[in-house]
Amino acid sequence: MPVLPNRADYQRTIDGKQTDLYILKNNQNITVAITNYGGRIVSILVNDKSKTQRDVVVGFGSVDGFIQSSEPYYGALIGRYGNRIAKGKFSLNGEEYCLHLNNGKNSLHGGVKGFQYVVWDVKEVSENCIKLHYLSVDGEEGFPGNLDVHVTYSLNDNNELLMTYEATTDKATVLNLTNHAYFNLNGQGSGTIEEHILKINAEQYTPVDETLIPTGIESVKGTPFDFTQPIAIGARINADNIQIKYGGGYDHNFVLADGSRNMKLAAKAYSPESGISLEVVTMEPGVQLYTGNFMKGDNLLKGGLPDNKRNAFCLETQHFPDSPNHPEFPSTVLYPGKQYHTETIYRFSIEQ
Repeated sequence: MPVLPNRADYQRTIDGKQTDLYILKNNQNITVAITNYGGRIVSILVNDKSKTQRDVVVGFGSVDGFIQSSEPYYGALIGRYGNRIAKGKFSLNGEEYCLHLNNGKNSLHGGVKGFQYVVWDVKEVSENCIKLHYLSVDGEEGFPGNLDVHVTYSLNDNNELLMTYEATTDKATVLNLTNHAYFNLNGQGSGTIEEHILKINAEQYTPVDETLIPTGIESVKGTPFDFTQPIAIGARINADNIQIKYGGGYDHNFVLADGSRNMKLAAKAYSPESGISLEVVTMEPGVQLYTGNFMKGDNLLKGGLPDNKRNAFCLETQHFPDSPNHPEFPSTVLYPGKQYHTETIYRFSIEQ
């Protein structure tokens, strides 16, 4: 039976700021634990089909665990730029910007000290809502502009965790915010997620080169990337396919069929074992499916359990990787006087 993390294990002073743990609850017996260290979702307790609670978020039981982990992104808010930027370079308004490289030749998830390492300021907190704030200064990790960011987590009685992202800048910049929660709908420590059933509302995806930088947009039809009908995540995860080999499994962006700014269902994951279903609803044009291919078992998670390969999956709502270098992709540029606003929902339910 999972229990809530111990609040004292999340209380540290980092960069002169205090970290803590905050609990959101609804009237349907869902509990969400969030820390302002990295703005992370630490755990989500959900009833399964037998009305037994399971913690469906994979992560650590303390701030120290997140700090020491070889995988820094568990549950975190990601910025300034979620996913990869090729060679850590992009041009904007005739000026070239060079970012810190932290993923081979590329910049990943905001660079060496992305938002996952930030102690966010808690602006508001209640039983079902927490609002976080961070000012990313001009030049941080190589990005231009003083970026003022607010992220709000709200848990409602429809079993929806709403994430609202808002930002403004004083200089043109690029921005792609997301959350990097690792899910296992059977509960952390229950083994592989390969038997989870997944549907993604995308008829196209962005294939990548060997460094996982997009090379264009292609149809999923006839490939292991066709999740237009529900299928087990592991059904084709070891296919003899160059894209699968590049990612070590799935680590790819899917182009959502509805590319509008409207809220739409991006993906649905379901575990036949627990009966727990997760729907991901978003305003974003894409979603990254990551299947824990680089989990190595060298980090001890909540309960002292190892983070073994493919024991979790991620569905990161986003604009496309390397968009600043692909004018044909939806733009990620934010200008002064404009407000960045996007929303994503994690919706939980039970299927018998």
